[in-house]
Amino acid sequence: MFETFIFILGLIIGSFLNCVIYRIEKNKSLKGRSFCPHCKKKIAWHDLIPVLSFFILKGKCRNCGKSISWQYPLVEFSTAILFVIIIGLRMSFLSQFFLLIISSLLIIIFVYDLKHMIIPDRIIFSAIGISFIYQLINLKLDVLENLLMAIIAALPFLFIVIISQGKWMGGGDVKLAFLIGLLLGFPDFIVALFFAFLLGAVIGIILIIKQKKTLKSEVPFGPFLVAGIFVALFWSDKIVQFYFDIFIF
Repeated sequence: MFETFIFILGLIIGSFLNCVIYRIEKNKSLKGRSFCPHCKKKIAWHDLIPVLSFFILKGKCRNCGKSISWQYPLVEFSTAILFVIIIGLRMSFLSQFFLLIISSLLIIIFVYDLKHMIIPDRIIFSAIGISFIYQLINLKLDVLENLLMAIIAALPFLFIVIISQGKWMGGGDVKLAFLIGLLLGFPDFIVALFFAFLLGAVIGIILIIKQKKTLKSEVPFGPFLVAGIFVALFWSDKIVQFYFDIFIF
C-alpha cells in the first residue's frame, strides 16, 4: 500500500518535472497552469493524469490534435520507479528524502542535456548546494573528504574541456562530475564514472554502426553521467565486491 502511494507520488512529481523542463527551455516562470506547447490552450485537469492521460488521448492534444512527446509519460513513469526503489533502500528518512530530491534534479539534467546538449546551471548548482547541505547535516559523512573526491572527479573533465576548448566536453559535464564526487564519495564515484564512459562508448559505437553519428558528431555526455550515478547509488557495493572477487587474489 505504501509503495503504491510512493509510486503515485512519483508520477505526480514526474509530471511536475516535465513542466520544469519545458519552462526552463522557454525561460518561463513555473507559475501558472499547464498548457499545450502547440496551441497554448490550458489543459483541463482530467487531461493531466500522469501517464494515463497520454494513452487516453492517444498521444495527442485534445484541443489541437498535435502529437504529445513520449518524453512526458516516460519521465513520469521513470520518476515513479526511481521513487519506489529509493524508498525501498535501507537508510534513514533524511537520506531517502535527500535522494528523492537529487533524483528529481538528475532526471531534469538527463532529459534537458539529451534534448539541448546543455546542463542548466540553476539545476546543477541546486543539486550541488543541496548535496553540500546534506553532507553537513549527515554526521556520518566526511564533508572534507567528499569535497576532495568532488575535485578529483571534476579535474579530468576540466582538463578535457581546456585542451579541446569545449569541443569534446562542456562545462556542464565538469559541474556534474563535481556533483558525482560530492554525492557518492570514494569508491562509488569511480563506479559511476566508469559506467558512464563504458555506456557512452557502447552507445557511440552503436550509433556509428547505424550511421546516425560519425566520430566528429557531438553526443551529450550528461545522460551517461546521470545513468552512472544511479548505477553507483543502487549497485555500487555489488559491483565493487564483484571486482574484488574477480581481480583481487
